[in-house]
Amino acid sequence: MVGGAPVLIRRAARLLRTSLFTQVAVALVLGIIVGRLWPGAGTSLQPLGDGFTRLIKTVIAPLVFCVVVTGIAKAGNLKAFGRIGVKALVWFEVASTVALLIGLLAANVVSPGSGMHVDVSTLDPSAVDAKTGGGHLLSTSEFILEALPTSAVGAFADNSILQVLVLACLVGAALLHLGQTKVPAVLPAVEQVQHVIFTVVGYVMRLAPLAVFGAAANLIGQYGLKVITTYGKLIAVCYGVALVFLVLLGVALRLLTGLSLWSFVRYTREELLLALGTASSETVMPRMMEKLRAAGCRDDAVGLVLPTGYSFNLDGASIYLSVGTLFIAQAVGVDLSISQQITVVLVLMLTSKGMAGVPGSAFLALSATVSTLGVIPAGAVALLLGVDRIMDSMRVTTNLLGNCVAVFVVSRWEGALDAEAAGTVLAGQRIALPAPVPVSDPVPPPSEAAEVNHKVSASD
Repeated sequence: MVGGAPVLIRRAARLLRTSLFTQVAVALVLGIIVGRLWPGAGTSLQPLGDGFTRLIKTVIAPLVFCVVVTGIAKAGNLKAFGRIGVKALVWFEVASTVALLIGLLAANVVSPGSGMHVDVSTLDPSAVDAKTGGGHLLSTSEFILEALPTSAVGAFADNSILQVLVLACLVGAALLHLGQTKVPAVLPAVEQVQHVIFTVVGYVMRLAPLAVFGAAANLIGQYGLKVITTYGKLIAVCYGVALVFLVLLGVALRLLTGLSLWSFVRYTREELLLALGTASSETVMPRMMEKLRAAGCRDDAVGLVLPTGYSFNLDGASIYLSVGTLFIAQAVGVDLSISQQITVVLVLMLTSKGMAGVPGSAFLALSATVSTLGVIPAGAVALLLGVDRIMDSMRVTTNLLGNCVAVFVVSRWEGALDAEAAGTVLAGQRIALPAPVPVSDPVPPPSEAAEVNHKVSASD
């Protein structure tokens, strides 16, 4: 036993030095401890998480552009790319609606807000305005217009993923139309840029433990642990519903693709823990794209489905919004009828789309739903201000896994999934991540080919 202690210490040190998962896990625990013991110091560490998020966001737009362009060009079929988009949207709508319905069912059964008897006059509606920055959710027409870039540079400067997707689709379609004989150097250049971006992501990811440490310390330092006891029932319902939803996603993934969601969770545990610690799924989008490609998903499916899901497939947010709406109603003593709850589902089906990137979007969606019902005081939305940040972990993890499952399912539907590679990777066997493959030079015309052959023969 005495001789074994140094061995264990060396193994632990090696694990801490080489495993990103271990580093992030330790940083998360240390952040919670610092935030609990020294709240003031904890809140001052938030720039660590914000700085990491900014660095990751700088590479997301160019990475999405490169992956989508190469995916379309290599697929060689723009119609196939369109089918992937349509199938993805169908899956997104079905999955998010199921999430809404499960959330409503659980909130009706458990009633997390019953017995609170909140006096709405004691709440401060202006706090919600401060949270949302006075913004508003986009209408359907505004959302469509915002998805169209006003300039190529602006799409990247604003880091608008939907605008970058539109631009990438146009460039990919143009490459297909022109062919490699007219623009032989464009696609290899895009692939090389993509390779450089993935390398940059690898550098930035080394800072992930610092980001998680700062974000966790700030969260606990700002809100403390008392929020868990105050909103314990609501938190338990939301996280429980998320777990049930993920189990259903796992069943669907197994039935439709033969793959295991639990194996995928183990495969991406570093990214999931990072998203959990920073409360941001954007911080792991580049790594998730890389790992999905390694797991047998074709570039065009990964490049289209995953980024689009960040705007259209917010399963975790759907759970939070449905449970939160009924929680508010129960807390203020309003009994919603079946027809009113159906209205909640219909409104949230619309307002939950395109929430990504909008400050305080959850409260904007809740406010729109409450206003539509007309029976819940608008100021009651402020009830969720204290617990919103705690819910980020649930929303981020569920959103992320939901979008990754969508990539596998849509890839399988479209024949864009290498099932053998997926099974190998998810079984824990390491294979090299796919690097951009150089496009071969165009075949020279017959006269040039003859000239080349003549020169080769002469040299022999």
